[in-house]
Amino acid sequence: EMRRYFSNILLIVLSVFFFSTQAVSAASGGGEDFDPRQMILHHVGDDYSWHITTIGEQHVSIPLPVILYSESKGFHVFLSSAFLHGNGSYQGFYITHEGQYAGKIVERTSGGEEVRPWDFSITKNAASLIITSCILLFLILKTASFYRGQGRGNYRSPKGLAGAMEILVMNIQDEVIKPCIGKNYQRFSPYLLTVFFFILLNNLIGLVPIFPGGANVTGNIAITMVLALFTFFFVNIFGTKEYWREVFWPDVPMWLKVIPIMPLIEVIGVFTKPFALTIRLFANILAGHSIAIGLTCLVFLTVKLGAAINTSMTTLYVIMAVFMGVVEILVSFIQAYVFTLLSAVFIGLAQAEPHHHEAKH
Repeated sequence: EMRRYFSNILLIVLSVFFFSTQAVSAASGGGEDFDPRQMILHHVGDDYSWHITTIGEQHVSIPLPVILYSESKGFHVFLSSAFLHGNGSYQGFYITHEGQYAGKIVERTSGGEEVRPWDFSITKNAASLIITSCILLFLILKTASFYRGQGRGNYRSPKGLAGAMEILVMNIQDEVIKPCIGKNYQRFSPYLLTVFFFILLNNLIGLVPIFPGGANVTGNIAITMVLALFTFFFVNIFGTKEYWREVFWPDVPMWLKVIPIMPLIEVIGVFTKPFALTIRLFANILAGHSIAIGLTCLVFLTVKLGAAINTSMTTLYVIMAVFMGVVEILVSFIQAYVFTLLSAVFIGLAQAEPHHHEAKH
């Protein structure tokens, strides 16, 4: 156990140093020319290629498919390497670095105006989403195959992957889903368990600084919004008659319903719940990545202040980065747990039953 503990700590430290090396490559020399804001935005943002490392002046990247539809040029499919790391153009398309479309593929009209084509490209976040979904499918199917074997008479206690998955599934099922939803919990368990493992896996892989990690999937508001919309649909499509009665005709004094103050508040609450889910997950993951990269910036901001100050700040950075790495692992579990918990609470509230029916029980 002690050997495993120290190997995990060593892995975290090596990851920190590797991430620092990647940051050095992107820092363009440090000192006064170094822009920490640009570096943070670059690392937490999406991209049309997957940058691995930089050796000297040579960028090592994995090109990703670019799929565009232009009203004037039709469909175009090519690899992002055609853009020469965002500095070139291909068939009239190029990545702009300023304006409202900064970092996106644009084209120029005959009048010289920059416009966006329909963009269906497989970006870094989309590629990471596909990879993590495949990993999640493998983990679930591998665990399911173990339990299928249990039904053939050769029972054995789960170990390794099956044991870890059983602990997580039973904990979320018994401590979150069942108490929050009640008797209909089995109807919503597949969705809530999928959400938990999907967020957890993407959070953890996002902490790994080397391929296939490093993408900011759950720190992308589009991803968190889609997850929140799924919860929104489950809450409102499968909501009971009593739930909708409490929304439009709550048990409050008549004058609050006639004006109507409380029904308006309840209707607004229907839409603020998914909004809260979206912002909570997005903001926490994005903040964690930004803080980790911000600590890296300390090394480059002190380059021209002398060897003594730079060495001390580098040492401080390594210590703080290791600490932040451990905290981020904890936050990855907490955010997956909180999103699942809140989704279960919202779904459970929508399964309300008439009060007289509850009284009999």
